[in-house]
Amino acid sequence: MCRYAMTSYKPHFACFECRKSFKRRLLRDINRSQADSLEKVPAKCPECSELMADMGMDFKAPKKSDLQAWKHLKNLYQVGIAFHSCGCTGPGYVPRDNAELIAHFQEIKQNYLENQRFWARRGKDPIGESEVAKDRHKNFGFLYSIPKKLKGGTRKAPQYDALQAQVYWSDRVKEVEEKIAFIRNT
Repeated sequence: MCRYAMTSYKPHFACFECRKSFKRRLLRDINRSQADSLEKVPAKCPECSELMADMGMDFKAPKKSDLQAWKHLKNLYQVGIAFHSCGCTGPGYVPRDNAELIAHFQEIKQNYLENQRFWARRGKDPIGESEVAKDRHKNFGFLYSIPKKLKGGTRKAPQYDALQAQVYWSDRVKEVEEKIAFIRNT
């Protein structure tokens, strides 16, 4: 069961410059009538007044004196890794250092390239219920990992836009390459 479903937990915010972490008070607990508008106000560091990073409810800050850990957390946040989860499984895999982070993104890139190659090799969509069933069974991971907007047709006669799927995966590869380049340059 989700541990965040039963109780209200405070979100964690971090200031990488001051190397401080704070739990932000839930404004809906203070003024329920203005909860939606108040909680959209960005969190500012009480020390330096800069915007703080929303690190999620599973975040645990390192010691203020651990400069290397704070630098790594900043890198993680800047490439899109934070500690958000529903509470059931935790935040997932979080690399311990830049080498692990690069290896993690290299794995993701290989997966994206494999998807891109699949769509580049894909011929025409199958016709007939038996061919569609075989195609779904054989290529399930590839067929269901693209956005719904690239899928069309009906359940019995699905149609996929292979060219747009290649473009989609190409864009994902570029995003990961940019993240890897960013990490290498820090």
